[in-house]
Amino acid sequence: MKTLTDHLAQYAAYHRDPRNLLTHFIGIPLIVLAVAVLLSRPGMDVAGIWLSPAALVSLAAALFYLRLDLRYGLLMSVVLLLCIWLGARLASATTAVWLGVGLGLFVLGWVIQFVGHYFEGRKPAFVDDLTGLIIGPLFVAAELGFMLGLREPLRLAIEARVGPVRLRESAAHG
Repeated sequence: MKTLTDHLAQYAAYHRDPRNLLTHFIGIPLIVLAVAVLLSRPGMDVAGIWLSPAALVSLAAALFYLRLDLRYGLLMSVVLLLCIWLGARLASATTAVWLGVGLGLFVLGWVIQFVGHYFEGRKPAFVDDLTGLIIGPLFVAAELGFMLGLREPLRLAIEARVGPVRLRESAAHG
């Protein structure tokens, strides 16, 4: 079973260009929200809780994150709950609004991601390993924490495996 460091280092190997990281701070949240919105139909209100495919997928993802790391698992669970809440709100709108917002966010998020990988000069991590799709949101949370000075031993362990984020001036492309 891979550890948190294993997963994040494998994903980080595809994300050493600061411009790619920046696009991920925008694109990945848009994609996660879009998936929550799109999977919020069909759904039904049960005792004030919107039960939908989004809730089941989010529960499975939250359990995965919690198994890897309690602190990140709790953070990601809160993020997923917020996405489910917004998805449920949009799912109760007209089909045009629900589908337009969901698909629009999804497409925009992926366009932003692929622009980042152009700068990186490397394909997205999920192309080689589908777990990259679930690790991506966790990676964004971890990188944000690193920028805030949190989880320094984890950052150092990842960088020992894949190196630091490249300085913008030394980026290979762009």
